[in-house]
Amino acid sequence: MSLRLSTVILPYRRWHEGGREPWQRAEQLGFHTAYTYDHLSWRSFRDGPWFGAVPTLTAAATVTDRLRLGTLVTSPNFRHPVTLAKELISLDDISGGRLTLGIGAGGTGFDATALGQEPWTPRERADRFAEFVPLLDRLLSEDSVSYEGDFYSAHEARNIPGCVQRPRLPFAVAATGARGLKLAARYGQAWVTTGDPRLYENGTPEQSVQAIHRQAERLADACAAMGRDAGTLDKTLLTGFTPDRGRPLQSLDAFVDFAGKYQELGFTEIVIHWPIPDSDFAAEQKVFEQIAMEGPAQLR
Repeated sequence: MSLRLSTVILPYRRWHEGGREPWQRAEQLGFHTAYTYDHLSWRSFRDGPWFGAVPTLTAAATVTDRLRLGTLVTSPNFRHPVTLAKELISLDDISGGRLTLGIGAGGTGFDATALGQEPWTPRERADRFAEFVPLLDRLLSEDSVSYEGDFYSAHEARNIPGCVQRPRLPFAVAATGARGLKLAARYGQAWVTTGDPRLYENGTPEQSVQAIHRQAERLADACAAMGRDAGTLDKTLLTGFTPDRGRPLQSLDAFVDFAGKYQELGFTEIVIHWPIPDSDFAAEQKVFEQIAMEGPAQLR
């Protein structure tokens, strides 16, 4: 099975001061999808420029024609399914049906407290996510939705004319725990992992491959439990958070060796970060572009 190569473009540059160029260049280089992070601020970028995901993707949709676009990932931390659905339907329309929603339970970063609330516990994040995803699925698939849950409500929420993509735009569900994997198996068109965070500091690349293999096996079990063929679910690795760190982008050969290991595990998409100088995602632009243009062909 051929492996798709996608990228993440962080929204830290003003659109008219270089912000648009990576999106246009990503299309020229042949990337399958260009994603962006859906955060209010993020990690080391917190005290610098950072723009909203949906407006950024809307702008990107107007300057590209073929490139798929997406979030990686959106979470309940500061989103409500009713308002999010309206924005996604609008963006799917503007892009001509090129939108993928990466979605996850969220974490304990800046988004978790930006609205003035205390950070949710892991249990509460899982509880909210278990309600968020099915409601969003309905909102993107039905003309009118009413719902009353423990965390979210909708009263005759209208979403006409719905998504360009039918029955709705695809979900790429980020999950490693049992409850999240069940949601991926039931609602996802793709599953997303960044690996095992416990291995990032002191683990080895080999340990990371094995940990991700175990995650994929648990996903297959979740699919089997509901009668779904796990092969119908795309599997996406967001790179940069395994013990390999930036090494796969040091050369074309390094990338092919890295990606080939995950292709053998059944992964269908590898996502690499667009280079950002003086950051954790620093990489040589020339090598990055060589990987984009030549890497997928070597993995067929």
